[in-house]
Amino acid sequence: MYQSRQKITLDFAKNHSIAELLGDRDKLIRLIENEYDVDIFVLGNDIEVSGKNKNVQKVIKLLGELTLQINLGQKMDSQKINDSIKIMEDKSGIKPHEIFSDFITVNSGKKIKPRTEGQKKYIEAIRDNTIVFGIGPAGTGKTYLALAMAVGSLVNNEIGRIILVKPVVEAGEKLGFLPGDLYDKVNPYLRPLYDALYEMLDVETFQHYMDIGVIEVVPLAYMRGRTLNDSFIILDEAQNASPEQMKMFLTRLGFGSKIVITGDITQVDLPVEKKSGLIHVRNILNKVKGIDFIYLTSRDVVRHSLVQKIVDAYKMYEESLQQEIKNDS
Repeated sequence: MYQSRQKITLDFAKNHSIAELLGDRDKLIRLIENEYDVDIFVLGNDIEVSGKNKNVQKVIKLLGELTLQINLGQKMDSQKINDSIKIMEDKSGIKPHEIFSDFITVNSGKKIKPRTEGQKKYIEAIRDNTIVFGIGPAGTGKTYLALAMAVGSLVNNEIGRIILVKPVVEAGEKLGFLPGDLYDKVNPYLRPLYDALYEMLDVETFQHYMDIGVIEVVPLAYMRGRTLNDSFIILDEAQNASPEQMKMFLTRLGFGSKIVITGDITQVDLPVEKKSGLIHVRNILNKVKGIDFIYLTSRDVVRHSLVQKIVDAYKMYEESLQQEIKNDS
C-alpha cells in the first residue's frame, strides 16, 4: 500500500486549543503516531499525517472525533484516546463522544463515565428498568458501574440504602463456624466491592454508612424472609447462586427499590451437578417488562489490554473443546 500524506485543519471552539490534543510535550499525539505507525506534523491548527493510506484515513477520522470531544469540554488524556481508538476500531454503533457524554455523579461531584458502547447501554438499562442482569467476563465494569449507579442514587436521595449481596460458595455451610460476627465472616468475600466503594465514597463516609446501616453487606443465604423497600440491591457473582436462591433473591424486591444482578456465566464455581441460577433465569425472565439482560463482551473489557486477549483466548479454547466433544459424540 502506497504512502499517503494528508493535511487537515482542526477547528477548536472558544476557550479550547490544539494544546489539549497534543498533551504535555506532545505525549498524546505521539501515542496516536505509535498506535497507527504514522507521522504527524503540527503547525498551528494545521496537521499533516503521513503513512500508509488506510492508517492515515483512520487517524484523520480519530483527530476529528477527538477535536469534537475537546469542544464538548471532555477531558483529554491517554485513556480517553485509547478508549476512542478501541471504540472506533470496533465499529461501535455509538461514537466515542456520545459514550463519554454519559456519566454518574458520586460523592463530592466525582463523575464516573462509561468507556465502551456496552457499558453505556448497561448504565441506560439500569436507569430504565427495575431489575437488570449484567452478564459478562471479568474486567467489563459490570460490578463497578452497578456500584456507581447505587452510590449515585444514594447521593441524589433516590433510595435510602444500598444492599450488597454475594453467594459465599467457598464457605458453604461452614460460614457459621468462621470467627467473628456476620461482617467478619463475609468480609473476605466482599473485599472487591469495598475497594470500589472506598474509591467512590472515601473510607470515612463508607464506614459511617456501614455503621448506621445505609450500606449493608449480606451473604445471599441470609436474604431469605426479607423484603427490601427504598433500596438499591446488587447481587454480585450471581453465577454462583442456585436457581432456588435466585428466585428467593428476586422476590425480596420491595417498593421503590432497584436490583442489579451481575455475573460471568463462564466462571461458575458451583459443584458440577448443580445448576447456575444465572444461566437458568435467562430462560424464565427474558421477556418480562421492567427486566433487562445486558451482555457485555471482551470488547467491553477496560482493564489492561492483555485482559481482553486472555478472555478471547479462553473463549476460543472452550469453543474448540465443545466442538471436540460434539465431534466425539
